[in-house]
Amino acid sequence: MSLRPGDTESIGGYALVDRLGSGGMGVVYLGRSASGRQVAVKVVHAQYALDEEFRARFRQEIAAARRVSGAFTAPVVDADPDAELPWMATLYVPGRTLAEAVQKDGPLGGRALRTLALGLVEALRDIHQAGVVHRDLKPSNVLLAEDGPRVIDFGISRAADNQTLTVTGRLIGTPPFMSPEQFAAPRDVTAASDVFSLGSLLVYAATGNRPFDGASPYLTGYQVMHEQPRLDGVSEPLRSIAERCLDKDATARPQLAELHGMLLTLPEDGDEDETAAGAWAGTAAGLPRTARPRRTRRLVIALATALAATTLGLTTLHWLSDGGTDAGTPAASSSSSSPATALPTGWKPWRASLLTSQTGDPLDYTQSGCLAGDSTTVYCAGTGATVTALDAASGRVRWRSGTSPETSLPIGVRDGRVYTYVKPDSDDTFITRRLVALDAKTGTRLWIHPIRDDTDPVLFDGGILAMDVDATKFVAYDASGRRLWSAPIWSNLGNSCTPTALGGAPYALCTVEDDPSQGDFVLVRLDPATGAQRKVAELPTGAWPLGADKGRVLFLAPKLAPEVFGSSPDQLYTALDRVNPSTGAIERIALPAGTRGTATLVKDVIYLVRPNGTVTAFRAADGKRLWQRETDTENLSTPVFSAKFDRLYFSNQFGRLLALDRSTGAVEWRTSALANTGDSTDDTTPYVLLVKDALVAVAGDTAFSVRPR
Repeated sequence: MSLRPGDTESIGGYALVDRLGSGGMGVVYLGRSASGRQVAVKVVHAQYALDEEFRARFRQEIAAARRVSGAFTAPVVDADPDAELPWMATLYVPGRTLAEAVQKDGPLGGRALRTLALGLVEALRDIHQAGVVHRDLKPSNVLLAEDGPRVIDFGISRAADNQTLTVTGRLIGTPPFMSPEQFAAPRDVTAASDVFSLGSLLVYAATGNRPFDGASPYLTGYQVMHEQPRLDGVSEPLRSIAERCLDKDATARPQLAELHGMLLTLPEDGDEDETAAGAWAGTAAGLPRTARPRRTRRLVIALATALAATTLGLTTLHWLSDGGTDAGTPAASSSSSSPATALPTGWKPWRASLLTSQTGDPLDYTQSGCLAGDSTTVYCAGTGATVTALDAASGRVRWRSGTSPETSLPIGVRDGRVYTYVKPDSDDTFITRRLVALDAKTGTRLWIHPIRDDTDPVLFDGGILAMDVDATKFVAYDASGRRLWSAPIWSNLGNSCTPTALGGAPYALCTVEDDPSQGDFVLVRLDPATGAQRKVAELPTGAWPLGADKGRVLFLAPKLAPEVFGSSPDQLYTALDRVNPSTGAIERIALPAGTRGTATLVKDVIYLVRPNGTVTAFRAADGKRLWQRETDTENLSTPVFSAKFDRLYFSNQFGRLLALDRSTGAVEWRTSALANTGDSTDDTTPYVLLVKDALVAVAGDTAFSVRPR
């Protein structure tokens, strides 16, 4: 990664030749001494250089790293914490991080796993003999060099004879890899805490999954303190070793000497494939591409009461970027070779409120967001108005329609019409919701039809498909509101059918039993011209429709708890079903253990987004995992894809925006949260879309627009 305008070209006598990565607290450069020796130089951001508490913390990091000297750490070569811009140079170690290796190539096995485990024990031995507890042993702090692993980043380590710099009642760490005592008594952690973290790290290396992995840091912390680790897919003897390391009682965990002997029993051969076996080589041959420690947003939990109560329910979360760096999080390049940005005419960054003082009956449909009709207008759900039309260039309100106190994302925008919902007159007690078409330019109501209140209509090629009020018929309308056809639901399907559109064609997912928690789904194809029904296939209960790919319609098969019907934001999936709509033949592809999240099909890739910010990409053709990225940004929206920039864009409920490289999942940039997004932040889902190349996002009661770079 080349130096950028404004980057210093030398510091402390070292020429800076490349950027290796950047983090919230600083930048890491590839440096070269006068003799040609290569080093990794961490330079603190200017705004933190004025913070004496941060300088003290940086001095502590340097001191801890200097005290540790071993074959499995990266030694400090030079440092100046008192310089105008504090900096530290360590020996440059070519190699990817463990996190990057697992995300790209999958879990380690055989000799690679054995080498990692033994090397990390030896690294911890050197660290602990120097009187230091690392306290942040995690996959992104382990480099896979050609001759073995290196433990890096002593940013929150603590020497036995030194007081921690964190204030009373705060914890710093990465929850999935923290020990119980880091939550309960952060000032009193011992070397046994690193052994616990090592157990979690080895489970991750062997399976690609974390043994404690809640939907949020709160839940993850609770799991670490109170629940048993999830060790699915961990085979013996590593399973028994991990269980010992992950004992809640610090005194029951093995000492490093005992642990070293236990790890010697790991097999050197196994089922590892060429990619896993080659994890050590990584990108070592191409020095500028070598990964550096991935930036992790560390969770700082300000406790309202002492954690002696052993509950996380009274904590307040704050996010603090640490001094680590992330080779996968470069800022957007300003290279002249980048494609030109196309924006709506007259566009400038804008922000608009979606909140009005209007009142009305709730629509029982609370999904937020905006839809684009063309390059001039976006149509947004709001609080108080059912639809708010905003000028895409300025955010100016063009018109509002409806008086719902709840957000209600429009069904769709097509052919100059906005399809949405309206509540009936108050004297109509039998109909709770109606389908309405509005003129996209003026908001004028064009037509209205009663529909089933608990079943959402969908647009298909040629019309809009809905259920009638009694849920006994499928009904299709054209753009003028004329009924194209109605088709009674087959008698054996009962009254539980959900319309869907896959590849532009109308379908329905139905259950045979009245109780939808019993029996499989039936996929029904509807003729777009007549409504004639044809059974296509039977699918697992709760099958999640994704869309169409290469002539097949795609579904994810969930693993549902007993008596649970439907999906959740962190739904666990076991298989990808590719269905031939002509023959009904199903190609079932098993997914890796722990596949979960909210799923979206974008072109030919399936993206699963977890509430904790983890994004995983699978190829739709064969279910192969392409990459996984822990973005450290919670509660993300589903992605929108820009083919021009080859990026995926996300927003979150606090107005943060995130851009990932579509091919690798690398974080290209992220923004800070918006101030004061409104009172509905906790009740609405974030949303992001593209209008030409402009990003339009929704957080709480606020819509806003920024450039894509």
